[in-house]
Amino acid sequence: MTSPWSPVEVLSADQLESIVSAALTILETTGFRFLDDASRAMLERAGAETADDGMTRLGRDLVMEQVDLAPARFTLRARNPDRDLLLGDNHIVFSSVGGPAFVSDLDYGRRPGSYSNLCDYFRVIQGLNIIHQEGGGCFEPMDLPPESRHLDLYLAQLTLLDKNAQAYALGRARTVDCLEMTAIALGLSREELVNETAVLAIINTNSPMQLDVPMSEAVLELAAANQVCCVTPFTLAGSMSPATLAGTLAQQTAEVLAVATLTQLVRPGAPVMYGAFASNVDMQSGAPALGTPEYAKMALASAQIARRLGLPFRSSNTTTSNVADAQAAYESGMSLWSAMLGHTNLVNHAAGWLEGGLTASFEKLIIDAEMLQMMVETLRPIAVDDDELALDAIAEVPPGGHHFGTAHTLARYETAFYPTILSSRQNFESWQEQGSEDALHRANAIWKQLLAEYQKPAIDPATEEALNDYVGRRKADIAKNQT
Repeated sequence: MTSPWSPVEVLSADQLESIVSAALTILETTGFRFLDDASRAMLERAGAETADDGMTRLGRDLVMEQVDLAPARFTLRARNPDRDLLLGDNHIVFSSVGGPAFVSDLDYGRRPGSYSNLCDYFRVIQGLNIIHQEGGGCFEPMDLPPESRHLDLYLAQLTLLDKNAQAYALGRARTVDCLEMTAIALGLSREELVNETAVLAIINTNSPMQLDVPMSEAVLELAAANQVCCVTPFTLAGSMSPATLAGTLAQQTAEVLAVATLTQLVRPGAPVMYGAFASNVDMQSGAPALGTPEYAKMALASAQIARRLGLPFRSSNTTTSNVADAQAAYESGMSLWSAMLGHTNLVNHAAGWLEGGLTASFEKLIIDAEMLQMMVETLRPIAVDDDELALDAIAEVPPGGHHFGTAHTLARYETAFYPTILSSRQNFESWQEQGSEDALHRANAIWKQLLAEYQKPAIDPATEEALNDYVGRRKADIAKNQT
């Protein structure tokens, strides 16, 4: 979707430049620690210097020259071409929750994720058109071996969905497996994949100011293959970053710029995104606080910084609520509106997130989908023309009358207004007579209905066989290397 509105900008032009300049100063004077030898060596060959303290200092000219090479927009391919995604400009993409260890629903409560539940979650996502992308494993299938579960995850993504899905970017091997399997699913060779952007992975820095070896390996593989690194620091103000919004934004920007520079040294023009996950801690407990006013302001400011740098932008739908309750709804609403108003290009965890990212909820997936659809409808421009002004209909209905039976209304009764999928508009008595179901229980029924109605998207049998063969070979290799 696209937003017809101008983005909300919370920073003045001078404030914006101050933050970007501060970020560049951080990289020049404090530096950034790359734990991967190959990454550090590549930066040093380009003119960066690594001091005895292990910090690599990057000059602002080097940084800006490299970041300027990255594209401001790109198309992300899906297995179904009708589901290709545009990232950049005023395009907004909604991705499902990704990464939790637990799954929950009203029937069985909170529990470790399983592969069976994961596949069901994918099936529900396939039926929700408002969810444009799967978020890289909605939760971990904890019943599968950790060394090979990513293969089962990719197989499920590529066969149960025809939407784009995020990669599991933890180390070289897992990243290469995703590239290989994506190429198979698209009918491409690995060499041909470099001409088609189809894989996006979240690259998390170890805030403050560090990138670990597994993430570095993923960056090198993705950038070399011309695929998307969405660089996302996890900066909690007062914990992993200063207890000020400006300081946190400066540090976050420095971390993004450091890794973005690396991607361009690997392959000039490789797609890279500015990712933000900046929020604050609860100063009484030290616990992460998400869906806060501070989160919203920093998401809006981060989007502005990303536009200044010419990079597509990512933020998230967040909440710290442990259940899908009112707190989950208003914290998610706070996060989502900041994303929408700031022209976030990729809204990660847009649906299904609970418990600060530890749990994916089937019911929250539906609640968030409803909220997203309502927001999209809110962004739809108001049409103003002779037909929409309805002067004839207004003249037709006398004072004290109604518009229910007019030709103008009857021509629009099916399409005039947003048709809710979750909200109840019954009066109290009717609602009570039909069981007094709240939104949570209605959401439970909806995801079960979507699951029952699921139809596997078409896939060439030979392609599916090739994917299964690849998974079988890689599992055998992994097992052999463990013996």
